[in-house]
Amino acid sequence: MELNYPVNSIAKYNTDNNHKTLHPLVSVIDYSLANIRDWGDADTIRFQYGLYSVILKDVQCGDIRYGRHTYDYQAGTLIFFAPSQVAEIQNTKIPYQPMGHGLIFHPDLLIGTSLGRNMSQYKFFHYESHEALHLSDDERQMILDCFAKIEFELKQPIDKHSKKLIVSNIELFLGYCQRFYDRQFITREHVNKGILERFETLLNNYFESDQAQVYGIPSVSYFANELHLSANYFGDLIKKETGLTAKDYIQNKTIDVAKNRVFESDKTINEIAFEMGFKYPQHFTRLFKQRVGQTPNEFRFLN
Repeated sequence: MELNYPVNSIAKYNTDNNHKTLHPLVSVIDYSLANIRDWGDADTIRFQYGLYSVILKDVQCGDIRYGRHTYDYQAGTLIFFAPSQVAEIQNTKIPYQPMGHGLIFHPDLLIGTSLGRNMSQYKFFHYESHEALHLSDDERQMILDCFAKIEFELKQPIDKHSKKLIVSNIELFLGYCQRFYDRQFITREHVNKGILERFETLLNNYFESDQAQVYGIPSVSYFANELHLSANYFGDLIKKETGLTAKDYIQNKTIDVAKNRVFESDKTINEIAFEMGFKYPQHFTRLFKQRVGQTPNEFRFLN
């Protein structure tokens, strides 16, 4: 049996976790104050998010499925959810005591703020893959300090300064999260290198087989899916490892292959364009000219 659990009301979420509602649009949660959870006979619990939610987990409570993948998290990690996203937990049917801390806030809180205009830059809210934020002890304490500052503001009487101070503290918190994510890319370099090598192999195979003719021009989303990563995370990883966007990396490879085929093959430019996955040969010629400075025919006869 599947149980749907909407997360779209700050007041209801507070009630479910034994917290008083201090502000209608934002709350800081200490999950140790919540009652022991028993989901009954439900095999799967689907959390349907209408709020932003950041949870510092201090205990594992089952395998979280986020989008199409299992979320890579353990005790002591931060996990992120955004409005319109769904997370699933496979219920072990064993009651457990939630532990950890959380920050939840309604998107309406951000209307008219700089944070609202810049939320798209925090790509950890976009990942439907399995990348939680793994924290050191010092980083964990920094997160708790940020939560404490937000909670302090929530406990003050609401006045004309409340929204600005609360949102500023949330923005500070997310800024630290961004720093910690950048650190995670560096400390997991050996993992990232392995992904880059697999990507390069997939890209080579794409052109050596008939995949380009079947699927068309190679796309970022295609390779991200093959590597079981979200397009955003995959793009960030390629950028950090190579200095190029994933799109530029793929286009560079496409042009390298095209140059060899134009120079070494007796096939027409149109035939080569179709082999490379271009639906319209003029699009191939335009990209080739942009990247090489010559049209394919000029490259063929002038080199």
